[in-house]
Amino acid sequence: MSETPQDDRVAERAGLLPEEVAAGSADPEAQAEAILEESDERVDDPEGTRRESGQTPDRADGQ
Repeated sequence: MSETPQDDRVAERAGLLPEEVAAGSADPEAQAEAILEESDERVDDPEGTRRESGQTPDRADGQ
């Protein structure tokens, strides 16, 4: 069975960053899938995810 491009992305992202190693991860693959899913949502709908995010400040022009 060959890996799909999505599988490749998950496998690559599942390699934990140093701060993730320090914090620990019970399931790096599941963590990678969740991170990539959220990232894809932001790429597909940047304005929508901007409005929904509590971490993104409002723009100075009110948009």
